[in-house]
Amino acid sequence: MSFRFVAVLVAISAGFPLGQVLAAKKPNILFLFADDQRKDAVAAFGNPHIETPNIDRLVRGGFSFRENYCFGSSSGAVCVPSRAMLMSGRTWFGVRSDMNNARVLFPELLQQNGYVTFGTGKWHNGKPSWQRCFQRGKSIFFGGMSDHTKVPLHDLGQGGKLIDRGMGGSFSSTLFADAAVDFINGYDGDKPFLCYVAFTSPHDPRQPPKEYRENTTGRNCHSRKTSCRSTLFTTDNMVNKRDESLLGWPRQPEMVRDQLAEYYGMITHMDGQIGRILAALEKSGHAKNTLVVYAADHGLAMGSHGLLGKQSVYEHSMKCPLVFNGPGVPSGKSSRAFTYLLDFYPTLCDYAGLPKPGDLAGHSLKPIWDGESDSVRDSVFLPFRDIQRAVRQGRWKLILYPKIKHTQLFDLESDPDEIVNLATRKRMAKRIDEMTKLMVSWQKRVGDKLPLTVAKPAPKEIDMTGRSRVNGRRWQPDWILKKYFGD
Repeated sequence: MSFRFVAVLVAISAGFPLGQVLAAKKPNILFLFADDQRKDAVAAFGNPHIETPNIDRLVRGGFSFRENYCFGSSSGAVCVPSRAMLMSGRTWFGVRSDMNNARVLFPELLQQNGYVTFGTGKWHNGKPSWQRCFQRGKSIFFGGMSDHTKVPLHDLGQGGKLIDRGMGGSFSSTLFADAAVDFINGYDGDKPFLCYVAFTSPHDPRQPPKEYRENTTGRNCHSRKTSCRSTLFTTDNMVNKRDESLLGWPRQPEMVRDQLAEYYGMITHMDGQIGRILAALEKSGHAKNTLVVYAADHGLAMGSHGLLGKQSVYEHSMKCPLVFNGPGVPSGKSSRAFTYLLDFYPTLCDYAGLPKPGDLAGHSLKPIWDGESDSVRDSVFLPFRDIQRAVRQGRWKLILYPKIKHTQLFDLESDPDEIVNLATRKRMAKRIDEMTKLMVSWQKRVGDKLPLTVAKPAPKEIDMTGRSRVNGRRWQPDWILKKYFGD
């Protein structure tokens, strides 16, 4: 007879109603986290060119936030600060990427309130912070990326020691799903649990298993706004990073379509592994008391604006999925409220009845799905390193590039792909002034001290023709080197 069952009997005998006693048990948390998945790469969000039946099931049975953003980045490796912000509930102005200055991370808070915490998959923020967060762990990848068939892994051994177990023998998404399934199948404790599953998919190398690689749905997508020019207005992180050297300049449309198909194939394969985890959760009997969260760390250009990476504040790179599915969460509902990934921490506190630390920058989203509020903020601020700043309010989005003295203004209602720059139109001067003041107010609020103008702007345009692609070669399997690099 379990301790919890005895406790329930004692509580009932003391006169507490059964419903109240059962409700006192904290919910389990299953957090499924994708790497580089743009918000529109989900079939249930209206994309007919991708197959994501298990993510779709979470969307249909839960509540999704359709205007969800990563709060910019302090680094070209956007996933690093994004994950630190998720774990700490703070903006990148308030937390270091290794999280050493964070008082309590959300898995630590769960531990303090009786949870067993388990982690598998990618952790790009250093071993010490991982060990703060998790009491159990298997198939952990400490790094940013690797060949998906040659992932270096660690397990958590006795006494909290991380054990290097060498290369994994399966595809990354399968490895991490295996670890999560094993944890769920073997968990018979009385305490609630956190199962954190951080996939490395669909981050490149975009090398889905062959049966997913040859899927042609992504190749049939003609709606992507792709620039094939070699001369762009830009700043260093938009074009000189490894991400952008995965294709040559000028971009070849058929090559962009092939990479998009492979990107979609990665997501579809990952979706199948998510299905395995959800099936294990159902079979275990834990599903009725488990909040399932599906999210991604940020988006990815994948051909939009002629870019491949995430080093921009365009919608395709900063927007990412955020879905809640579980007891008490409305089914098949969604919101267009402006949200951030870092809102997860206070939302979790609200949902699970946990004490909320006072230094969180985000807001609980539970009042939105409970119908008590329509929004938690009226605008979003997207700061990228010291080279880009954006603010969005309603249909309008302003992007400033201080180092090159460039301004963009988009009407996202009529131009969701951010193609038509309205900043040069005189009638928009007042709008730009108002949006700039809003940006300055955001800077003050979050502690951003970047000047929005410089005395000597750098040249705006850069010609990418003939640029070296050496940085893009690392970790790519032979077939990708042959196909996209000409080896």
